[in-house]
Amino acid sequence: ITGAAGGMGATEAKLFAQEGAKVMATDFNLELLETWVLVAKSEGLNIAYAELDVTNPDDWEKVAKKTVEQFGKIDILVNNAGIYPGFVNCESTTLKLWNQVIATNLTGPFLGCKTVIPYLIKSGGGSIVNIASIAGLVGGNGSAYSSSKGGLCLLGKDLAVTLAKDNIRVNTICPGGVLTPMTNELLNTPEMADLIKNMSPQGRIADPMEIALGALYLASDESSFVTGAELVIDGGSVAR
Repeated sequence: ITGAAGGMGATEAKLFAQEGAKVMATDFNLELLETWVLVAKSEGLNIAYAELDVTNPDDWEKVAKKTVEQFGKIDILVNNAGIYPGFVNCESTTLKLWNQVIATNLTGPFLGCKTVIPYLIKSGGGSIVNIASIAGLVGGNGSAYSSSKGGLCLLGKDLAVTLAKDNIRVNTICPGGVLTPMTNELLNTPEMADLIKNMSPQGRIADPMEIALGALYLASDESSFVTGAELVIDGGSVAR
């Protein structure tokens, strides 16, 4: 599970471990990652951790090998890591910002899949869960961010088609607003807080656990006939 130092990634990692998975939690912020993982391990959860810059292919190879050495195999990959630069329109998006967002949100998951797929095949199959966003389905969320998440949705569909023969399922979750450290900063501004909350007909944003439960379903055998799908968890935001 990538991007697991906090927010959705940490919640997913804990939930998976509570349900019996052996979890390798990864993030580039090793200090923050280590803080909660050591507590979780002391509580009996089977979680290891490793430093990972998702834009670095060498880091991916190291983490994959470490996971196999520790747990014996890999059968699930959750591409959760991502960055959100805010509502930045095309004309205000610098090339540096564009490259940064695409590198983390799209190239990172691509590298993760490319690295892990041979391990999944060796395991006899498995599941890849990509965390995208409703920004990948509808416009108005910033050029770089929307493009990165839209690309991630299509990457998932492409892989679902090409990997079906290998018993590998690939699905994508498209959350709406989620209460994470990243959105907490935005919620400090009353105008932005109202905008984010009012995106959903329910008038609220999601708890990270509501996304983690979706990831758990798609990673598990309970979703054995689900592949190439986009699970929208947004309180009805894109329904109107």
